[in-house]
Amino acid sequence: VQLQASGGGLVQAGAFLRLSCEASGRDFSDYAISWFRQAPGKEREFVAAVRWSNSNTFYADSVKGRFTISRNNAKNAAYLQMNSLKPEDTAVYFCAAGRPIVSTITASSAYYYWGQGTNVTVSS
Repeated sequence: VQLQASGGGLVQAGAFLRLSCEASGRDFSDYAISWFRQAPGKEREFVAAVRWSNSNTFYADSVKGRFTISRNNAKNAAYLQMNSLKPEDTAVYFCAAGRPIVSTITASSAYYYWGQGTNVTVSS
């Protein structure tokens, strides 16, 4: 079972990026997919999650209104559209899959599978 994150890069503030998370090895349609990020010297933090359908999403306050998470179950993939990027969004972004209940959906410990991370750097 693997999660492959991609799409990171170096952009200027105000730009956008679209991260992709492709899953293989099993059907993830009944798993929640989330994105976490970890900035240098900081702990890993929750960014966004999507449960079984694109109508069931959750966001960290810091990205609400700028980031959009979605999934395509037919492709066993999830995406994170990041608009209006800020320097404080600079981090390594990880996708994760699991079956958390709503109250634990922001907890990294609730996820079984993790991708390798993709770097996002936003310059000012």
